[in-house]
Amino acid sequence: MNAYIGRPISVAFVGGDVGQWRIDSIRSVAGDSLPDAKRLAVFEQNLENVSTGSAWILRGSTSNARYTFQKEAEALSEAQEGLGRPQATCAALIPVRKSSAWWSLAQDQRRSIFEDQSHHIRIGLEYLPGVSRRLHHGRELGEPFDFLTWFEYSPEDSEAFENLVARLRQTTEWGFVDREVDVRLSRTSRPQLS
Repeated sequence: MNAYIGRPISVAFVGGDVGQWRIDSIRSVAGDSLPDAKRLAVFEQNLENVSTGSAWILRGSTSNARYTFQKEAEALSEAQEGLGRPQATCAALIPVRKSSAWWSLAQDQRRSIFEDQSHHIRIGLEYLPGVSRRLHHGRELGEPFDFLTWFEYSPEDSEAFENLVARLRQTTEWGFVDREVDVRLSRTSRPQLS
């Protein structure tokens, strides 16, 4: 579902006592969870130092669509609406780390599992434009998660979002996930992501 084209954007997700998003829940899906926090602040910049009071900081950067063919990227771009829509008051931050078995595969093998077997893009397209998404890469930055996926959706699209996540977690691809945390949020002020 990520059809990113353009200059990379560094993003820091800061869990603590302040932020435009209220954290409704933090749940481990696989592996260790994250410490509890009340709020989430999202910054489109690489933060080396964050004020005290943060329970955790996750950093990532947008990048090229690594497993997406041109035709798929065009379909995603045409169907997806941007982040920051006024009606999208619900969000989810889902950090994922994949196993060493995943990273030992060649690029074409990962692509085959990602789309040919798991239909990741095809499934994602079914939930657009109601659910907006942006993928951030953390592996190359030495972060604890390989991917930080940010979703925004309206309360009316909550059931669709739950279906999307459930379907993706049943795929062959998810057999390579060794750590996943599901952070659910509600917007209390205008988001900084765009």
